[in-house]
Amino acid sequence: MADRVLITTDDLEQAVRVNAALEQAGYDTATVSSLDDVRSAVRGKEPAAIILTGGLHESTAQRLLAAAREHAVSTLGLVESTDDDPSQIGRELGLTGWLVKPVDPSEVVLTLRRLIDRRRLQLRTGILGESAPIQEVLVKIEQIAPVSSTVLVQGESGTGKELVARAIHDLSPRRGKAFIAVNCAAITETLLESELFGHEKGAFTGAAERRLGRFELANSGTIFLDEVSEMAPATQVKLLRVLEDKTFFRVGGTQAIQVDVRVIAATNKSLKEAVDLGAFRDDLFYRLNVLSIYLPPLRERRSDIPLLVRTFIAEFSAAHNRTFKGITTEALQILDDADWPGNVRQLRNLIESMVVLAPAGEIRAQDIPQEIRERSRILPVRVPRVESGAGSQELEFIFRTLVELKMQIEALRRRIEERPSERVEVIEVGGHASPTPGSRLLDPLDSTGPEKPVVYQPGMSMADVEKAAIDAALRETHGNRRKAAENLGIGERTLYRKLKEYAID
Repeated sequence: MADRVLITTDDLEQAVRVNAALEQAGYDTATVSSLDDVRSAVRGKEPAAIILTGGLHESTAQRLLAAAREHAVSTLGLVESTDDDPSQIGRELGLTGWLVKPVDPSEVVLTLRRLIDRRRLQLRTGILGESAPIQEVLVKIEQIAPVSSTVLVQGESGTGKELVARAIHDLSPRRGKAFIAVNCAAITETLLESELFGHEKGAFTGAAERRLGRFELANSGTIFLDEVSEMAPATQVKLLRVLEDKTFFRVGGTQAIQVDVRVIAATNKSLKEAVDLGAFRDDLFYRLNVLSIYLPPLRERRSDIPLLVRTFIAEFSAAHNRTFKGITTEALQILDDADWPGNVRQLRNLIESMVVLAPAGEIRAQDIPQEIRERSRILPVRVPRVESGAGSQELEFIFRTLVELKMQIEALRRRIEERPSERVEVIEVGGHASPTPGSRLLDPLDSTGPEKPVVYQPGMSMADVEKAAIDAALRETHGNRRKAAENLGIGERTLYRKLKEYAID
């Protein structure tokens, strides 16, 4: 069945040309001029995509884009060439893709086909999101899947590393074979080698019979090694051998076993940092890092939160057989502004609990846990458990803790470098604010100089300080609202609401 595509008639000439090209390419098309036309056109068959030929800033287009995002429909916008930054406009409007006018209808067909295929990939893999970082991840999955090279997936806990590994397997020529996942951190050092490579009968106490390891079970398929950074040095050596010559020995065995397995490894730490500190073999790192994918934390793709929230609400409403209205605007804004140290996994678990427990059949602001509403910014540090009296384990604990702290400090340093600001300290002198020696007290709205720090001055209310901070952030980013929101540590929706509230142009 041909994919349905709706084309708005804001730019009638462009709409006619694009419609003819899509019909020739085999798409089921319909031109629409209003929301009523859209509702009539989708009756009985939901569209795969919507092409907006113009009027992108008008209210009708805004409502159409909002509905498309809610129903996971791809949107392609034709942006005017007179706009200062068409790609920025595309991102701000939440378009899945965009082209700058004048456009060649054949280019529209190719771009649309790519967007629809990518949407199908998202629905198939569960990797949801319209943000640029997630679209980049999807592109890499499409590029990586057909080959058999080793892949290293890096990202914080809860970002969806196993989803990426399964997507690569499902799109690869090995999709009909086994996909075996191993969490290296959940298995003790003494047992991990046996789990991966198997053992012979009598190889150690309790080995009553031969057992096949995960590599043998994954033969001709894919093995996913999660938290590979936790692997002991001795096991790292044996893994390196498997990667280099595709052979290994079972524990207690003397016969070399050959396998054809694609290895996908994942870690929530920087393996390069671990190599520099001597906690991970450099030769194994380079062997694993043939192809790499970085999964961004949720705080770096906040624009995806509304889509994720609505998707999870629909999923858990159906799973628990509950009639659920959805989420209020205020509650969604709180979730949009939260920090999410546990990333998508934390958000998903929270939505499930609220779908089950929300008394009104709708997620309201008061239903959200207090710690989420307060937007805690405490940096989480995982502390390994140490058995008393185990000297070597105590040393390993200290070493691993130092490694983690160094990585987190480095991450904070990079974030600070990305957001340079002038340090201005203010002290109270006789009830008035005065700058400390070496600093200067500036007008928050003063545009002179490269830096424009915002400080409190006598007579200013909290609203005045907030307005000055927003104005200064916009000046610093030259009017880029998305970047200004990131620098202020708030969601884009919150920034838009404040701009309207304070009448800031």
